[in-house]
Amino acid sequence: MSNAERRIVMITGATRGLGLAMADEFAERGHVVLGCGRSRDLVDKIGKKFGADHDWAIVDVSRRDQVDAWASSLLEKFGPPDLILNNAAIVNANSPLWKVPPDEFDAIIDINIKGVYYVIRAFAPAMIERGSGVIVNFSSGWGRSTSPDVASYCATKWAIEGLSKALAQDLPKGLVSVAFNPGIIDTDMLRECFGGDAELYPEPDDWAKLAVPFLLQIGAKDTGKSLSVPGL
Repeated sequence: MSNAERRIVMITGATRGLGLAMADEFAERGHVVLGCGRSRDLVDKIGKKFGADHDWAIVDVSRRDQVDAWASSLLEKFGPPDLILNNAAIVNANSPLWKVPPDEFDAIIDINIKGVYYVIRAFAPAMIERGSGVIVNFSSGWGRSTSPDVASYCATKWAIEGLSKALAQDLPKGLVSVAFNPGIIDTDMLRECFGGDAELYPEPDDWAKLAVPFLLQIGAKDTGKSLSVPGL
């Protein structure tokens, strides 16, 4: 792969589930992965696995100071990312909205919405100055429909749909913003909601083999759209 073809791919929530599966697939294809997660043990372990060509950091995206410090370090070392994947998210324990504890509701809002904003705020100016870049904000089937017991999560993913579309209108030519529904995949998060039925759905590694080529071809034609992986 030539330097012109190699992408700098930044992934939040990259130490588990879809995030880690995407990181593996992007790296396997020769791209540079800049990943973050909240677990020191996982970040250290995965960072050693990926090696010096990539970068892994302990970042809580709900903390603006941590996101800003991370962005400053990455921009100095790598320059603006070509592809941002705002993947970090949590889901509430299955419960009617009025029974969701306030601290849990706050955490879902802080990570799933404010975390996306903090990342965009930190990285978009450098991408705008360069004149190119793709921002993919992870939505969900529950960002386009609803189910009982997950109202908190639905609220955040519906917000991501609107945020992504409005951001596309804000961005200058050359930059792209999309909302992305990854589909239903057998992850820890899905098991929290679906229990044993989660195993009926694709594994993250299998999903990534379809999703990563799709993510790499997102361009100007897609900005402002709500996208999903074809066939899932």
